[in-house]
Amino acid sequence: METAAPSNTMTRKFAGLLTRMFVRPFELQKPPSKKVAIVVPLSSRPGLQEEEEISLRQLVHHLGPYEKFLMMPEGMDLEIEGFKAQVYPRKYFGSAAAHGKLLGSRSLYRDFLDYEYIFFYHLDSLVFRDELMEWCDKDIDYIGPPWINCEDSPWVDRPRVGNGGFTLLRVDSAMKALTNRYLMKPTTYWFDLFTSHAPACLIAGLGKLEAKFPNWRMVGTLMREWREMEDPASVNRHNDVFWADMAVMYEPGFKVASLEDGLKFAFEVSPRTCLEMNGGEMPFGCHAWARYDRAFWEPFLVACDGEA
Repeated sequence: METAAPSNTMTRKFAGLLTRMFVRPFELQKPPSKKVAIVVPLSSRPGLQEEEEISLRQLVHHLGPYEKFLMMPEGMDLEIEGFKAQVYPRKYFGSAAAHGKLLGSRSLYRDFLDYEYIFFYHLDSLVFRDELMEWCDKDIDYIGPPWINCEDSPWVDRPRVGNGGFTLLRVDSAMKALTNRYLMKPTTYWFDLFTSHAPACLIAGLGKLEAKFPNWRMVGTLMREWREMEDPASVNRHNDVFWADMAVMYEPGFKVASLEDGLKFAFEVSPRTCLEMNGGEMPFGCHAWARYDRAFWEPFLVACDGEA
């Protein structure tokens, strides 16, 4: 193992001291008074598309009585009966990369500290019955549709939970994992500030500096971080990968659901394969229903008149 150069050691110590001025260990000030909030992230487009209407109808039909929030960009004029608006800056909408920055932000989870869980329901999901409280009572921190190795997802090296589009996440544990990441790796705090808030003119200027001085390490590091966060799929830095694989590194008690529970919770890719793996039983819900074998899911859609 290489020994870090003195200058690097001093830089890390300074970054740690500076970070701790802004980041304190997280502890809940009071227990949450509510069990779960359903959060529906919207795109930056006006209105809803047909498949999003189907997804929303499914949610209202099966989980109508729960508290529900629309996660929407500033300036969006959309009201849906039974939903409260939760508004965030427009920069966090319009792409998977932008949305991932919001889902990795502690400010989002601070807004829901009075809830034990957030149930993220993207509008390419379906829910088939009300099991939400049962899943909240299982004492897990994260669960979503499993990733399995199949023709739809050949990139999966090992089956596990899972995708973030139809997800139950414990708020307290999320805050601890995100906060501890900053305290354990202080540079990540400053990188996240940079990639989330740097104006386009600054990025353009740094890009020109990088081209002119390719060996300037600081500029190269900043631009590499920015590019990776603009295209997280290319380097496997999606938000759900953090919860599934990395959160436990920062919060050792972080409990990710088993593959078996994940299959009972929801399917995503190759639903017929998942159904076989789940002993022929339908899950609580699914994600990306129209992308992966739409014909499999159509018999379970709620009709427009409210009849199944």
